[in-house]
Amino acid sequence: MAHYDKFEDLDIYKLSRIQCSNIWEIIITTGLSKDYKLKEQINGSSGSVMDNIAEGFGRGGNKEFIQFLGYTRGSNNETRAQLQRIFDRNYISESLFVEIYSKSETINEQLSKFMVYLKLSDRRGSKFDNKE
Repeated sequence: MAHYDKFEDLDIYKLSRIQCSNIWEIIITTGLSKDYKLKEQINGSSGSVMDNIAEGFGRGGNKEFIQFLGYTRGSNNETRAQLQRIFDRNYISESLFVEIYSKSETINEQLSKFMVYLKLSDRRGSKFDNKE
């Protein structure tokens, strides 16, 4: 795997950003905009997926990054549960639900693979570079 200097270059971050944008589009174009509690919950949890990747990356060490990727997976699962409620309350169609839900499953799969990669990596993280 290539070395990344910015969290924005990570594929998993790009996927989470798209998911967050998809959720926002639902918020502003459906009746979800008036379901204040659920709107705030899913807006927060989908944003947290992005935020935890960024924060973990910024820590500079694989162990901390893995910990934050675990938080990311939790936030992504929270987003998936809230997406189910949005569907159950008829804010979105079944086809849109399936599309976004499927992408969230991909995010979880990619997170798991990335965590394994970091665990097995000989490189401990950027904060340990050039240090003996």
